[in-house]
Amino acid sequence: MRAAAERAFMTTSTTTYTASELLAVMSAGLLCDGQVVFAGVGIPLLAATLAQRLHAPGLTILFEGGTIGAFVEPGKLPPSTNEQRCTRRANMVLSSTDVLLLLQRGYVDIGFMGGAQIDQYGNLNSSFIGDPQHPTSRLPGSGGGNDIASLTQMIVAMRHEKRRFVKKVDFVTSPGFLAGDNSRCDAGLVAGGMYRVVTDLGMLGFDERSKRMELLALHPGVTADQVQQNTGFELLIASEVPVTNPPTENELAALRHLDPDRIYTA
Repeated sequence: MRAAAERAFMTTSTTTYTASELLAVMSAGLLCDGQVVFAGVGIPLLAATLAQRLHAPGLTILFEGGTIGAFVEPGKLPPSTNEQRCTRRANMVLSSTDVLLLLQRGYVDIGFMGGAQIDQYGNLNSSFIGDPQHPTSRLPGSGGGNDIASLTQMIVAMRHEKRRFVKKVDFVTSPGFLAGDNSRCDAGLVAGGMYRVVTDLGMLGFDERSKRMELLALHPGVTADQVQQNTGFELLIASEVPVTNPPTENELAALRHLDPDRIYTA
């Protein structure tokens, strides 16, 4: 059932785009002018930069390396949020400790990351896959991920695969709604929480009471059954699910201008 997500998508106007380009455009559309967003590397960095160019010139981008007010140059996307290209034309460069303190002080509106695994309550795993004593894969770990997820409204962008969307993550690197209901607040995390999960199949959110993941919208050409079959737990799905608008020619042109070498969107 992955065929539709792995190939280039075809819109009604015969414009083709990759799954990664779809992720970047749809994620960018969730960011608003005047917000402060703490962006991770990859699609989050690209989507935040795209939003800044298209509809949110007043968007302030923060990077874990200490950059505040990043304005990344087209064709020079940094491979890491600690790389010097992040700092060009930035408003300020602080230490990592100082930029993370801005989270604690409530100055950041949105956290924006990816992840290797996510579960039905939005908990993210970027630490390891498998048995903690003998993991099958070791991942980069938390970095600032735990801080970001603990203190802001979160957007997550990732490919929609059953091995990534699991009933229970192997390790909670970055907290979502923990065990659902009021468990996040009961654990002392009174601010923030998961807002949206953007995938190459659709847009997902979380039920207000149970905090379980729910399907909010489908991308063109995708069915609700296809989304469920690529998810390792039961999603909340309404009887009628709207379809998102495909990326426009202008959005794709701006995206490809930023990433002409397809570093993030191949």
